[in-house]
Amino acid sequence: MKLSNMIEEFIKELLSEEREIELQRNELATHFNCVPSQINYVIATRFSPERGYFVESRRGSGGYIKITRAIPDNGNYILHTVNSIGNSISAASCRAILGNLYNMELLSHKEIKILMAALSDNSLILPRPQRDIVRASIFKNILINII
Repeated sequence: MKLSNMIEEFIKELLSEEREIELQRNELATHFNCVPSQINYVIATRFSPERGYFVESRRGSGGYIKITRAIPDNGNYILHTVNSIGNSISAASCRAILGNLYNMELLSHKEIKILMAALSDNSLILPRPQRDIVRASIFKNILINII
């Protein structure tokens, strides 16, 4: 198993017991015999808002990372998701958000497939910056109408 996957599984195991955890970056790096930047990489790529996590980080003196798992309450979680999208979003970030909405049972498998098709790069035939802006606008509009 890759080190990043092991770190992710370790953190998810801690989060399965509690909704919010605080970790010392250096202690975690020592536990996994890696550099603290490896911990930062895992946190940034695997525990993002679009994946249903809120992260607060402080550097210096070993630094700490507070990770909170979002607990959906129907429209509020979707509304938070809309606010986290911003003005532009990639197809990969859309897939991550949709996967999270499916895992939380807020959208059906069929709805996810339809949204993935509508928001894919194949459907939005525009140059990169405009495509991601249009994708964000469409995605937010759809989610707001789901609420």
